[in-house]
Amino acid sequence: MAITISDGTTTINLPPDLLWQDELWSPVAQSAEYSIAGALMVQTGLMRAGRPITLTGDTSTCWIERETLLALMAYAAAPGQVFTLAMHGEEYRVIMRHQDVAIEAEPVPVGLVVPLPDGQMYNNFILRLMAV
Repeated sequence: MAITISDGTTTINLPPDLLWQDELWSPVAQSAEYSIAGALMVQTGLMRAGRPITLTGDTSTCWIERETLLALMAYAAAPGQVFTLAMHGEEYRVIMRHQDVAIEAEPVPVGLVVPLPDGQMYNNFILRLMAV
């Protein structure tokens, strides 16, 4: 099934075999601390936004083309930009998750070619998003 991300003008097709690492996420937030008198104070609530969406592919399951990676890097260079991620028959409004590194990838070795040629493939790909 296709996975795409769009800024409303341009749509990027992502590799269909990406894995959603944190799909089984719990929306419950909790903090616990002790009062000055030693009592435990626990606050629990539902998070209304901020669901992490981490898409990954390793060396054997997912390769991504350099052109696609550069297009994603251009998306990541727009702070606060909201994108539409279409995946598994659902759509999510997302932003890049910059508190981590939003995009990671390693070039597949092709010898000592600098700069890397168009069509160069990357693997060990990670795309970190956050639903808003």
